[in-house]
Amino acid sequence: MGPIQTFDEFLNLVIRRRLLIAALVLLGTILALMFALSRSQYYETAAVIQVQTPVIAGQEQQTRSQTAANLQAIEQRLTTRENLLAMIDRHGLFAQAPGMTAEQKVFALREAVTFQSVAGAGEQTFGSAASVSALLITTRLDTADHAARVANDFAQSVLDMSVARQNDRARETLGFFQAEEARVSQQIAVLEAELAAYKNANIAAVGGGSSDERSAIDTDLRRVAQGLLAIEAEQAALQAKQRLRETDRRRIDDLAAQKSVLERQKAGLEQQRAALDARAAQSPEVERTLSAYDRQLEQLQTQFEAVTARKVEAETALRLEQENHAEHFTLLERAITPAYTSGGGRKKIVIAGAVASLVGAIAAALFLDLMNPVLRSAAQMQREMDIHPVIVLPDLGLRAPREATLTERAVTWLRGRARQALG
Repeated sequence: MGPIQTFDEFLNLVIRRRLLIAALVLLGTILALMFALSRSQYYETAAVIQVQTPVIAGQEQQTRSQTAANLQAIEQRLTTRENLLAMIDRHGLFAQAPGMTAEQKVFALREAVTFQSVAGAGEQTFGSAASVSALLITTRLDTADHAARVANDFAQSVLDMSVARQNDRARETLGFFQAEEARVSQQIAVLEAELAAYKNANIAAVGGGSSDERSAIDTDLRRVAQGLLAIEAEQAALQAKQRLRETDRRRIDDLAAQKSVLERQKAGLEQQRAALDARAAQSPEVERTLSAYDRQLEQLQTQFEAVTARKVEAETALRLEQENHAEHFTLLERAITPAYTSGGGRKKIVIAGAVASLVGAIAAALFLDLMNPVLRSAAQMQREMDIHPVIVLPDLGLRAPREATLTERAVTWLRGRARQALG
């Protein structure tokens, strides 16, 4: 049975339970006020750093991927324990809390500072690094002056560390590629010296013309063999004579001398042919070795060209950094001293507590009525019991007489005696 179904009945409930509702609202408001006063008030301010794109066209893609990494590295270095302790000492933070330890101060300052990157408005292609257009440094501290000074200190540290980091990075990159260029160049020189020494050691097996030499030697051997056969035939013809003349003997001696010469020529030609055969057998191994040298030399040349190109890029990047034409950071807006506190919301908390207490008090009053259902009006009786009352008697406030206590009778008797005495 729900006794409260109209506004008049609800208003009657509020009037009947006004003391309870007022007490609960007062209690809830006091509790909300105590909670609001217990919340610490802080001042919040922010510094904005703009990330400017490179002046030289074509450098955006090369530096975009490094911006987010540089910002993350700078944030990590700024929020280290040593840097935070130095900043606490420099600005005299948490001086009103002498009981705080160094670790608690570092944790509190680390929680009070927020680094937020603002993405660029340009379109981002698939697979490319996200662009960063600005960095927002927000601080929340107990005093307005501390909040502004700490935010500006962090912003200036970001600017200084970004310049130093980019210059150092460009110099380290250039130094690395210069060392790589010298190393690869030295390897090329050593390999070329080894190749020259190997060619000199195997010069007989290197180069063309071996087939022509073999043909010439074979031709000379055939010519010598024919000469020997002719000499041997003539010698046999002369020796076949029964009677040799003096001219025949001299001819036989000449033929013997010619034969000796041809035999020596034949031996020399055969040695040359054997040497050519040995060189021909050694030539494939020499060619394989030379091919291996050529491949290594070609690889080193390719590596040298790549290192040289990267070194030129590093030199260009260093010049851009030195002339302030590369991507750099600029303090777009300094943190100002806030005039009002933020984040506490004491008035909102008190108002919300009062409203919640009022709602709870009305709910409690309604619950008490539900626990004691009573028909308090003719409309309720007609609605709930379908009976139309003939007459409605208001609450006259009549109370049954109660018997006087012993004290009250004694006071009444004393008053009567006093009137008699005075009368």
